[in-house]
Amino acid sequence: MAALGLHRLGSHVLGRWQPVLCSTQCTLHSTQAAAGHRKGAHSFPVIAGDILPIHRHVYEANSRNSDRCRHRYMELMEKVKLGGGEKAIVRHTQRNKKLLVRERLRRLLDDDTFLEICPFGGLGLPYGDVPSAGALSGIGKISGIWCMIIANDATVKGGTAYPISVKKQLRAQEIAIQNRLPTVYLVDSGGAFLPLQAQLFPDKEHGGRTFYNEAIMSALKIPQVAVVCGSCTAGGAYIPTMAEETIIVDRIGTIFLAGPPLVKAATGEDVSAEDLGGARLHSRVSGCVDHFAATESDAYSRARMIISTFSYDPEPEDRAEFEDPVYDIEELAGLAPRDYYHTLDIKLILSRLLDGSKLLEFKADYGTTLVTGFALVEGNLVGIVANNGALTHDASLKGSHFVQICDQRDIPLLFLQNTSSQDLLPPNVLKAEQFTNRLKAQASMIAAVACATVPKITLVIGGCHGGESFAMCGRSYEPNFLFLWPNARIGLVDANRLSWSDQKDEGWTDETEFRNHMNRLKEESSAFYSSGRLWDDGVILPQDTRQVLGKCLKIIRQQRCERVSVRSSPLLRM
Repeated sequence: MAALGLHRLGSHVLGRWQPVLCSTQCTLHSTQAAAGHRKGAHSFPVIAGDILPIHRHVYEANSRNSDRCRHRYMELMEKVKLGGGEKAIVRHTQRNKKLLVRERLRRLLDDDTFLEICPFGGLGLPYGDVPSAGALSGIGKISGIWCMIIANDATVKGGTAYPISVKKQLRAQEIAIQNRLPTVYLVDSGGAFLPLQAQLFPDKEHGGRTFYNEAIMSALKIPQVAVVCGSCTAGGAYIPTMAEETIIVDRIGTIFLAGPPLVKAATGEDVSAEDLGGARLHSRVSGCVDHFAATESDAYSRARMIISTFSYDPEPEDRAEFEDPVYDIEELAGLAPRDYYHTLDIKLILSRLLDGSKLLEFKADYGTTLVTGFALVEGNLVGIVANNGALTHDASLKGSHFVQICDQRDIPLLFLQNTSSQDLLPPNVLKAEQFTNRLKAQASMIAAVACATVPKITLVIGGCHGGESFAMCGRSYEPNFLFLWPNARIGLVDANRLSWSDQKDEGWTDETEFRNHMNRLKEESSAFYSSGRLWDDGVILPQDTRQVLGKCLKIIRQQRCERVSVRSSPLLRM
């Protein structure tokens, strides 16, 4: 979840798609290659995606479950959009004269094409709800360039950083590093929440890692711009001072390690926030910032101008022409499995996600519990790796082969994960031998996935259980993006496979205690529980999946046309 270590980070990122020095050649090459991909893909076979009458009862059961999940999704989304609540919003806008975080984004971005990351982070935590983890993060276009935006929401706990806030910022920086995304910080923070300082300060993956990442990103020539549009206190003060260019808003932005109340307590001196660390002081005296903005609108306009100087030559947005799926995307709600036993053929889902519902299947008749093949998503060529049942010995070997082919050809991988936990004890020697052979084959696939250097996107459409989830590029395997459907279940074991009759001989003596344990397991394996703890990059509705995947692939593609050369040290503010 957190950012990578120095040695690993450098080698890991630089091992991915290497940007080249000549942007004209890069743009020409990628455009020609993409055009060739689209031209050849027109002849890919169309998947049969009709839902047969015999499967109608499963489809309807899944639809009812998806309706319940969607209702919960909408409830949580409304809560997230309210931030810290109505009183905090009034105080933020009327008393402090500041824009709300989503209004700030509207003034900064080119349009409303914004991929929000981890919107449900911070909900349902032991120390209470922290909507959006106190910061809105996501990817949008600024001056035609895809950028990562990390924006504090000061209506949530006054912009105070909780442990989940740090975790979210580190994940956003990791995404920026993996995809070489310029990063914009909209800073409006009151510093760390001191009662929980032991969970956000001392360790490697805690708050200091944010500043470490800023230095590493600069050394990797990933541009970073900060806009100080509110308080910037204590540790938060390092964010703008380590960015390559910083803008501060007059009468709103302040930067200091300790505010006026602490100065008064320590020295007895009365000093205003403006005199201690205001915009005029830092733009004229200290040199901590580079641009003075009279208003917030001026600050975001200036940020857009700065970003237009970055060495990127993005491809024209209209360059890709693609086919819509043959089948209705809205039917995905009925194909989202309620559980592992309500799973229909994965090709029914693929037929509603892929361009023209077309797939060039690889090893179609071998290891059929895993579907692999080449397809287009909004004009972008991808390699599909999708569960169609248990990850058997043959399916694992097939997956290993296909992943290595995609890595060899620089084709991004899209994993559609729906795994189930396996029986812990084989019933006989023959089964034990089969389990061992399957484990060896799965280990090969795990190694192939772990070592693949192409971008990877993982979508959990059903279960994420047990060791099979590792081979299907779970969170530990650093996919560029990982999303869940609202019906998804995440856990070491599948609670639906455990019954009292099977478990009472395994050490359980109290049926009530066992059922309470199962209820807790089900609660903790829900998609929203996972997303609240940032084990993923967000929950998305099935009918929005194709659009989200299209955005991710465009974001990933941008780094191919970046004009960079590697340098060994960060930019230093003198």
